[in-house]
Amino acid sequence: MIYEYFLVFLGAAIPWFEIALVIPLGIIWGLSPFWVMVVAFIGNMLTVLALIIGFDRFQIWYNKRQEAKGKNVSKKSERAKRIWNRYGLPGLAMLGPILIGTHIAAFIGMTLGATKKNTTLWLTISIAVWTLAFGILTALGFDFFTREI
Repeated sequence: MIYEYFLVFLGAAIPWFEIALVIPLGIIWGLSPFWVMVVAFIGNMLTVLALIIGFDRFQIWYNKRQEAKGKNVSKKSERAKRIWNRYGLPGLAMLGPILIGTHIAAFIGMTLGATKKNTTLWLTISIAVWTLAFGILTALGFDFFTREI
């Protein structure tokens, strides 16, 4: 059973899977909603923090990779810039998990000039809020559909 929580941790840590997918799946698999939310939060936060801390190196690597692929600007990046221009870092952080992913939101926020401290603060708040939302809504919804009448 511990390996299932490890899979939740790993899934939450991987960009593009993240908490929006992993938390509902973990709860539907029958794991404890509380522990799924805790493990997913930790998994997602660790990789986001690693990205924020190592942003300078990551940005150099990412830019070289994009140039090698011949890519300029992705649709996700454009969407994130529109969010940034309209709502700033708080908006990007809060909308990131459902629109573009937390890792991309952190990267774009840092690219557009946000400090590491503010990025960490807002993404922590965002990941916590979305973890609770996905976990509670899935647990309540799943419980609603599995009740016997």
